[in-house]
Amino acid sequence: MKKMKKLLALALAAIMVLALAACGGEPAGEPSSAPESAPASEPAGEPEAASYVVGICQLAPHTALDAATQGFIDTLQAELGDAVEIKNNNAGGEANNCTTIIDGYISEGVDLILANATGALQAAASATADIPVLGTAVTNYAIALDLDDTMVEVLGNNISGTSDLAPLEQQAAMVQELFPDAETVGLLYCSAEPNSVYQIEVVQAELEELGYATSIHAFTDANDLAAVTQAACDACDVLYIPTDNTAANNTEAIANIVIPAGVPVVAGESGLCSGCGVATLSIDYYELGQITGEMAVQILTGEADVSEMAIGYDETVTKMYNAANCEALGITIPEGYEPLA
Repeated sequence: MKKMKKLLALALAAIMVLALAACGGEPAGEPSSAPESAPASEPAGEPEAASYVVGICQLAPHTALDAATQGFIDTLQAELGDAVEIKNNNAGGEANNCTTIIDGYISEGVDLILANATGALQAAASATADIPVLGTAVTNYAIALDLDDTMVEVLGNNISGTSDLAPLEQQAAMVQELFPDAETVGLLYCSAEPNSVYQIEVVQAELEELGYATSIHAFTDANDLAAVTQAACDACDVLYIPTDNTAANNTEAIANIVIPAGVPVVAGESGLCSGCGVATLSIDYYELGQITGEMAVQILTGEADVSEMAIGYDETVTKMYNAANCEALGITIPEGYEPLA
């Protein structure tokens, strides 16, 4: 009997050993020592390529600003390719729209903002002190941002960019070259644009040094532009219009007054001249956009700090003339001027 019990116990023990082996041989509830993830010997995935998001706010649609924006975009795409996503919005000439566009970019967390023209720059400067902001087609940054030192070139904050300032003394000299017998030069501009005010002050002094009488004709916005332009034509022999965004956005309205009145306009930039002027000494706005684009690439890739970047300029200026307007007014342009496209 004892022998039978001993054999039964041995059989039960054998059955238990086989059951444990079938379950994996590990006690229940304890973690497995063989993880289910891929073996450590497999190579890790490639690191993701850097990517950037850039937001563009352009104040208004017109030739010069459009060219600056395109030069900026082309440069970013050439340098960064698919690594950059560009959001491009136009405020349609309304400063309030600039604020809305910029606020949208900030909420989206863009890496850099391009502010094309003074109104866009002012909106960006008011909205963020953290995201790098580059301006373009801004004449004087210190004046646009109401700084004490109007000659400052490195702002030392999150803002830099490029200026569209052409040599104002040479523009005044152009008036004398083309219209030496004129007596009174009318200075037509928008009083709400601080950069226009700055240019007018400089050009007025230069013209008076050359012996001209000057007459100030400032409009507040597009609503009184026609009336002020007509008054300027009635009082002056020649008009000078600086790089003024409101004027540039209303060149057809100006041309409809100055051409029938027989009063020529010397313009501060090529976009204005192509609409209502006879001649200009202008920078290349597409090239200005390219310079700004190069600055953006340096900031995005970490090669440069926006707070240490000086305002950039297009050093090449060209004498240009509007053949159609010159013909309409019976003006013969001397050699050395290129026709506007």
